Amino acid sequence: MKHMRKAAVVALLSSFALAACSSGDEGSEAAASGSGADAAGGACAPAGEDVTLSFTTWIPGIEGVVDIWNEQNPDIQVEVQTGPNGLGGTYQNFFNQIEAGNAPDLGQIEYDALPNFRVQGGLEDLSACEDVVAAESEFVEWTWSQVTLGEESSIYGIPQDSGPMAMFYRKDLFEENGIEIPTTWDEYAEAAAQVREAGGYITNFSQTDINQFAGFVWQADGQWFSTEGDEWTVELDSDPSLAVADYWQGLLDEDLVATYPAWTDEWNNAYNSSEVWTWVSAVWGANSIASGAPDTAGNWAVAPAPQWEEGGTDAGNWGGSSTAVLKGSEHMYEATKFALWLNTSEEALTALNEAANLYPATIAGLELPVLKEGVEFYDDQPIYDVFAEAAKQVVPDFTWGPTMTQVYADASDGFKAAATGSGTLAEALTTGNQKTIDALNAQSIPVAE
Repeated sequence: MKHMRKAAVVALLSSFALAACSSGDEGSEAAASGSGADAAGGACAPAGEDVTLSFTTWIPGIEGVVDIWNEQNPDIQVEVQTGPNGLGGTYQNFFNQIEAGNAPDLGQIEYDALPNFRVQGGLEDLSACEDVVAAESEFVEWTWSQVTLGEESSIYGIPQDSGPMAMFYRKDLFEENGIEIPTTWDEYAEAAAQVREAGGYITNFSQTDINQFAGFVWQADGQWFSTEGDEWTVELDSDPSLAVADYWQGLLDEDLVATYPAWTDEWNNAYNSSEVWTWVSAVWGANSIASGAPDTAGNWAVAPAPQWEEGGTDAGNWGGSSTAVLKGSEHMYEATKFALWLNTSEEALTALNEAANLYPATIAGLELPVLKEGVEFYDDQPIYDVFAEAAKQVVPDFTWGPTMTQVYADASDGFKAAATGSGTLAEALTTGNQKTIDALNAQSIPVAE
């Protein structure tokens, strides 16, 4: 959901391109028509007999959650298969299976990957299912927009989890050094200079996981993509995006942030050794810090993310997935019954949180009793209260593009260069913008002039 490797990104980009070419006119026509449900005859009706669904995901411990459903629903059984995360091979398998006509009924697909499946005609449109349409009000608004992809009458998945962002910080180090907890990004830059004088870095700027940067742009109300009809507009170098790039470029130029590759031993050691003092990250980051920096238990706290404007209340998002019905499923009705239970019932949401720390996408899920408790690693602070508030403040209409794997690969190359002084983040975005347009054109995906 959140850990990316460049090799996986490049490999998957190649598979996406092959899928685009091999799908031919049929896939393009399905994408243009907009409704998988229409293509399947508009049917979202009970099968009238016992059904066994197939479901592929990478959620740890999901088998136990599915067992709860199977015990209660003998007429709709779910066989779950787990594998690597999306970019680790599952998405490539989905595309191969869709092309061969033997895809699972249901699959886990991250929000940023949904547009790629959409343009390849790989998803069923769930808007034919009345229960799905009626469920919109149960979800945090922006998560629903992630699965409708800006289309008023189509639904391409059930929101599963989300990654609202806040600031993890070493409260002991800030207190010991008399540094105020920053509430704006300007204050954050001032604190960065003070932290550097104290011998540390205020944070680590990731060269490899570009989703964090996308979350900063999201918070700044920037867009990387937009659509009108079938045409895509590419805006990686939009004014808000470049403003965010210039901000972090300034911190890089002044040596105020570390630049360790994310999810490495060096990254863990930087947090565990008190070299790095904050991390503006998603809700799932709570477990990343706890596992990567065990020697600092009790010294961390969580506060709202710094704001671009004083008094602002905007939040960004980093991560999140949906449960989608893949093209060719003959049991849309039963598949959506299970997907809605999995992602809306308190029983399932609690089990998912306990098994895999998934953070719900539903409004009621933000108030789960399991999320109201103090967390020992964070000195018993009820940290999820901060994220519940952030989840309601995520800017609602951020749009992902259909070639995000290529975007991540290109941006990662440029960000690495900027971190070593061989370029700038702004240059990386501008270069990535043109490469993205070229990639869309190469796959015959319409681009607005």
